[in-house]
Amino acid sequence: MERDISELIKKGSQLIIDGNFEEALSYFDQTIIMQPNNPDLLNKKGIALRGLGRYDEAIECFNRSLQLDPRDLDAS
Repeated sequence: MERDISELIKKGSQLIIDGNFEEALSYFDQTIIMQPNNPDLLNKKGIALRGLGRYDEAIECFNRSLQLDPRDLDAS
């Protein structure tokens, strides 16, 4: 399962780089189902949402990420 999550994260991250935020969001939604309390995944989902202009939802993800790990320096 850990390998599956790593592959989904890798694909989702590349999709963000490519500007394909909608598809990236679907990858991060899948990973969050497997690890709902992972602040890094929530942060990546927030980045995808921000790219789609869904700012309120992105802020919720970023805030949740920071609640889980207040020292998360990557939270946007």
